[in-house]
Amino acid sequence: MIAKAVALAVLTLVANSASVSAQEMLKVSVPQRGSWDTGIADLGQRAGIFKKHGLMLDLLYTEGGAESQQAIIAGSMDIAVGVGVGSVLSAFARGAPVRVISGEMIGSPNQYWYVPANSPLRRIEDVAGKTIGYSVTGSSSHTALLELLQQYHVTARPTATGGMPGTLTATMTGQIDVGWGSAPFGVDLVDSGKIRIIGRGSEIKALNGRTVRWNITNLDMLTKRKDTLARFMQAYRESIEWMYSDPAAIKTYAEFAKLPESQVASVRDYIPKTAVDPDRIAGMDELIADSVKLRFLPAPLSAQQVKDMVQFLPPR
Repeated sequence: MIAKAVALAVLTLVANSASVSAQEMLKVSVPQRGSWDTGIADLGQRAGIFKKHGLMLDLLYTEGGAESQQAIIAGSMDIAVGVGVGSVLSAFARGAPVRVISGEMIGSPNQYWYVPANSPLRRIEDVAGKTIGYSVTGSSSHTALLELLQQYHVTARPTATGGMPGTLTATMTGQIDVGWGSAPFGVDLVDSGKIRIIGRGSEIKALNGRTVRWNITNLDMLTKRKDTLARFMQAYRESIEWMYSDPAAIKTYAEFAKLPESQVASVRDYIPKTAVDPDRIAGMDELIADSVKLRFLPAPLSAQQVKDMVQFLPPR
């Protein structure tokens, strides 16, 4: 009986090892751990969706999309999700081997800027000369902030503060005047009156209905492993469908974000499914024009350059 049990255990181990080895590894760089939209790959992996497509994701979390992009340029990661449009356009124009494989977010419905409850600042117009946060230079939060300040004709001091937890600490201790966040992070602090929102991404007219983040890869990766990328994108689409249809997705997200389930219950209201459509780029001409205006681009890209840069992988 003991020998039979040992033999069974060995067979099980071998079978499991074979199953793992059958999964193709993809290294995916992800900004801002805990966000709903940039968490699609992680949540889909937890739900077993990527495994179904023969993929195992090795996820690396960074402080912002621009940092994730550097890993793509260096070739140390295969995919970067949620990278700001301005950062990608700037890198591509300088000859970096980055290629866009899908959209990631349209608009900035979940981003906001806040102050401690005892701050005298009440609205964006009050922040002239003050420090105001974004994640990292070239990120979507950076672009959104620049657009917000231009919209209200305010001269402030945009400051890279990294991730949301670190930004919260810096804001509450007075190291920076205005912090940035992305719902559902910090919503409980708003509800309890500890922080006050003075600006929202949803009010930025230039970004409403416009793509703000992309998913990208390296040109070498696209050339050599295009089928693998296509399977990733198919699993990514299916992950979105699951996230917006299955009540279990909210529980999984709460565990992933390390937040109470009650706090994240409304996340799908903040970020509608249409906002994370990976098969759509909204407002490409405007994106390029704004990137020139904000000095991410020295000059507009030509139609051929856009065609070379955007390499969408259609549904399978």
